[in-house]
Order: sequence, then C-alpha cells, then structure tokens
Amino acid sequence: MTDEELAELRRLSQAASPAPWSAMIEGRDHTSGDSFIMVGPAEDRDEDMYVTRGSAPASLADLDFIAAARNYLPRLLDEIEAIRRLKRDSSSQA
Repeated sequence: MTDEELAELRRLSQAASPAPWSAMIEGRDHTSGDSFIMVGPAEDRDEDMYVTRGSAPASLADLDFIAAARNYLPRLLDEIEAIRRLKRDSSSQA
C-alpha cells in the first residue's frame, strides 16, 4: 500500500461522522424495528444510518463490517504508520 493510499484512507476517515459506530441488529441488539448503524456515542448520537442494497436492507454482516471498519480504521492507520517509521529509522541507522 502506498503512502498516498494511506493518506487517502486517513482523509476519508477524518471526513466521516465521528466514531464510535455500532451495528444495531434487530433480534440481537434490540427487539423491534429495522437494523441500522448507530452513529456516535449513546449520549451524543448523530442520526442513525440505514444501509440498503437495491431494494432490500444490507446484510447483517455488512452492517457489522461497516461499523467495525469505521471504528478500527484510524487505529489501523496509526499502527501501519508507526511500523513504517520504525522500519525507516532502523534502516537509516544501518
């Protein structure tokens, strides 16, 4: 993955609604209503996100994935950048 691709992912992550996002699955996380993604912390929520594919709701696995990707992407990018810094520092000392 290039530095430019990482920068693009960072830009997209920073532009999205703030984390945390939680997939709220009917029957698993609540008892009635549609499945959705809860955006923001419970005490300061943004509008809920409903995801569809064509004329039907997105799969439950897709909702879980979207929410997890939003929550973990910034940490993953930080980890990749830290590893790259370590590799650059160790190669410049050699």
